[in-house]
Amino acid sequence: MNQDGKIKELSTLQQNVANLSSQKQQFVAEKNEYESALKQLDDTEKSYKIIGNIMISANKDDLKKELQNKIGMTDVRIKTFEKQEDALTQKAQDMQKEIMKSMKEKE
Repeated sequence: MNQDGKIKELSTLQQNVANLSSQKQQFVAEKNEYESALKQLDDTEKSYKIIGNIMISANKDDLKKELQNKIGMTDVRIKTFEKQEDALTQKAQDMQKEIMKSMKEKE
């Protein structure tokens, strides 16, 4: 692959890392919302659940289990994004080193 192709690939890798990071942040925010809701459930006697456009009364224990499941699933997604992000970051760093090495060799 020529130098321009490597630079374009590096740019694409960096964009992909940024996209993954953004997606991961969305899941982190979602997880924080679930955790906050779980804490608020401990401080209340009645609990409600929003379904579509309506709010209905719901069993507190069932809501806790549902939120804990959502937190668990979100954790898995976050870890997956972190692994992908780490792999792409490493690949981008390797590509950058390769580009720098070939530039020095041309001098």
